[in-house]
Amino acid sequence: MEKRKFIRFNSTNLLSYTCMNAENVVVQQGMGKTLDVSEGGILLETHVPIAPEHHVQLDIGFKDEVAEISGHVAYSRKGENGRSESGIQFGDLSKESHQILLRFIESFNRL
Repeated sequence: MEKRKFIRFNSTNLLSYTCMNAENVVVQQGMGKTLDVSEGGILLETHVPIAPEHHVQLDIGFKDEVAEISGHVAYSRKGENGRSESGIQFGDLSKESHQILLRFIESFNRL
């Protein structure tokens, strides 16, 4: 039985991410790519694992817009290609970032 609240769409977009610990200190930064996206989260592929206890800040480019989205790691696994995959559940989004995300997702509904 599907437990997801939102439909996920396959998506390959580059993004930058920053991980912070419980004291809000930056402990990791890098580039990754989205494997799928929904209104509630993304599946993020990175070269190094992201620790589940870290808070994640994402800067995702959708066409000419950039959404700044924060979230937390819901799960991590090793992908078939050997890279790390992390399910990132979005936290509270700003109105602007939420609108950018919705426009991006809507583009998949038109396909």
